[in-house]
Amino acid sequence: MIYLQLFLSMFQIGLFSVGGGYVAIPLIQHQVVELHGWLSATEFTDIITIAEMTPGPIAINSATFVGIRVAGIPGALVATFGCVLPSCCIVLLLARLYYKYRSLNAMQRILSGLRPAVVGMIASAGLSILLLALFGGQLPSSFQQVNGPAVLIFAAALLGLRRFRLSPLRVMAGAGAAGLLLYPLLGL
Repeated sequence: MIYLQLFLSMFQIGLFSVGGGYVAIPLIQHQVVELHGWLSATEFTDIITIAEMTPGPIAINSATFVGIRVAGIPGALVATFGCVLPSCCIVLLLARLYYKYRSLNAMQRILSGLRPAVVGMIASAGLSILLLALFGGQLPSSFQQVNGPAVLIFAAALLGLRRFRLSPLRVMAGAGAAGLLLYPLLGL
């Protein structure tokens, strides 16, 4: 039964995550944390972090990690297949339709209309992760609820990426090292 639930949940994620892996994050969170309760919000954030660092698409990596967490290796295979199957079918269908109707203006207008929705979903995913990392998932009512070390690491990472144009790999390594140093020192 768990394999069928994993397959159907990841199939839905694969089916409705139009626009890439970051768009899938809110969908994965809804299925895995809110609907089925397979992971806590903190575990979900950890899995998303690992999925981002692992080579490959974030939605597929997340499905694989969730599958392993829920049902071991067979669960990982079922979840990954469920996530990939809709994309394969949709891409085959769309490629055929696109080559047949690519010169129509309606096709170009449809694609232009999808762009703002994808940007909104990516922004939603980023905001959800930011709120969870810095404030425990919701806006704080006082400064005591703010995760100070996380705010400092985030600000330093953002400054390194934007101002000094550092490599994202170096920023991730530096943020990880800062977390290893700061959190034990502060007893967190």
